[in-house]
Amino acid sequence: MKHPIRATAALMLAAGLLLSACAGTTKKDDTGAGGESTTLNIVGFAVPEAANKAIAAEWNKTPAGKGVKFQTSYGASGDQSRAVVAGLKADYVHFSVSSDVTRLVDAKLVDPSWNQGPTKGIVSSSVVVLAVRPGNPKNIKGWDDLIKPGIGIVTPNPASSGAARWNALAAWGHITANGGTDAQAGEFLTKLFGNVVALPGSGRDATTAFIGGTGDVLLAYENEAILARQSGEKLDWVYPDTTILIENPGAILTNANPKAKEWLDFVLSVPGQRQFALKGFRPIISGVDTKGVEGAIDPNSPFPTPKKLLTVDKDFESWSKLSKKFFDEKEGLIVKIIAASGKAK
Repeated sequence: MKHPIRATAALMLAAGLLLSACAGTTKKDDTGAGGESTTLNIVGFAVPEAANKAIAAEWNKTPAGKGVKFQTSYGASGDQSRAVVAGLKADYVHFSVSSDVTRLVDAKLVDPSWNQGPTKGIVSSSVVVLAVRPGNPKNIKGWDDLIKPGIGIVTPNPASSGAARWNALAAWGHITANGGTDAQAGEFLTKLFGNVVALPGSGRDATTAFIGGTGDVLLAYENEAILARQSGEKLDWVYPDTTILIENPGAILTNANPKAKEWLDFVLSVPGQRQFALKGFRPIISGVDTKGVEGAIDPNSPFPTPKKLLTVDKDFESWSKLSKKFFDEKEGLIVKIIAASGKAK
């Protein structure tokens, strides 16, 4: 599945930012105090933008983060990864899926050891949920309800969006982790994509489409649903009996400003993860206060334990293997299903 328009857009984005931004710049401040200020370039997928802004504001209050400024670029995870390879300046990347960081490792922009730390390179996490209209008028209770006639589904496009890949893996695992075969999972996803009414480019675009009135169900990150409510939008969501642990990677580029390492340290700290929690992400370390999460179904117990929680390592071996099996542009099982559905543009 080729996407020349998307690739061209990524190259144009990279070229434009090359003219206006310098990665990891350190310059004299303009306060007259004679000090120095640092600008870090963050490139990420669209979903965690609000959380990263909140973390940055907290870090700026610390001695390490004082005076540090940020230049940011957010969009669909795959598009952002390709843009960095094409020249988009970055000190720190925060993507939806690990394969988008692997692309930078292959381009010698990120060190191969990026995922060897205590969190294995993961900086944020969530789970796939089924967002529905207020009051759940279609009475959606789980995955099987999504393939019924008359149900309109919104999910982003796996060609560009990491969120879409998590959604598709959760749907596949609903079958295979409960005794079904790959063939049966393929049949289920064929029916599911047959009900898709919108396939936007990113998780954020999918949320926007759903809030705008498209479809009956949105396949989404739990944190996206929480953030939508925080923003005043009206929607509910359902936790399917089987879902998947979404693990989003973060990495520093090999030529990054040294301050980027201090930024990553703060992202992985208790105060940094608290800010993630407040925006609806599940903390990846222990000891983080998760109470008072506005927009959650239960603000003081915002992250219920799913009945069956799939993981990449346990249920799909690794991102490298599942990427080839499901999302290869020519032979990927899910790519073929979407192409056959005629829904991909």
